[in-house]
Amino acid sequence: MGTLVMIEFLTVDGVMQGLGSPQEDTEGGFTHGGLGAPYAQCIHQVTASSGLGNTSSYLLGRKTYQKMDAFWPHQPAENPIAAHRNATPKYVASRTLTDATWAGTRILSSGVSAAVRELKTTVEGDIAVLGSGVFCRELLAEDLVDEIRLFIHPLLLGAGKRLFGELPAPRHLALRSVAQTDLGTVALVYSVRP
Repeated sequence: MGTLVMIEFLTVDGVMQGLGSPQEDTEGGFTHGGLGAPYAQCIHQVTASSGLGNTSSYLLGRKTYQKMDAFWPHQPAENPIAAHRNATPKYVASRTLTDATWAGTRILSSGVSAAVRELKTTVEGDIAVLGSGVFCRELLAEDLVDEIRLFIHPLLLGAGKRLFGELPAPRHLALRSVAQTDLGTVALVYSVRP
């Protein structure tokens, strides 16, 4: 049975901020891209060394998938993250994407909730959802998320996309671990209670 895990990088004021470049996401006039990048060098301090090994597949929204597809397949094979992401099965939820160029990708275009439920019964290990804010809100609303891993950087941006939105009902979380990097990023791991 697969465990659906949301993995998100946030600021203290709840803005989703990846570890990429200033041009990573400029949608809506966002001008603070790349501010999370300096914290990337210490993330290994708060992640289990077996983290990649536990991830059996990736589940992504279309926008996140397209950004990752433009980057990871072109990274050196000796980069362990690139090697893992390029070799691991990927699923992308999209109503508009018709062709997936990243090797090992399957498009989920209709009945996404049912497809994700089925995926959880057919794979072992973690199904990692990276970024994909709109998609994550849908997964939460459908009670499909089993675990949330938040990496909260010591930043206040004041503007930008927020990860969490309205839900049809409250979700109770059980705190499983808390850790901190040398640069002040706090890693929180929650189990989502049914």
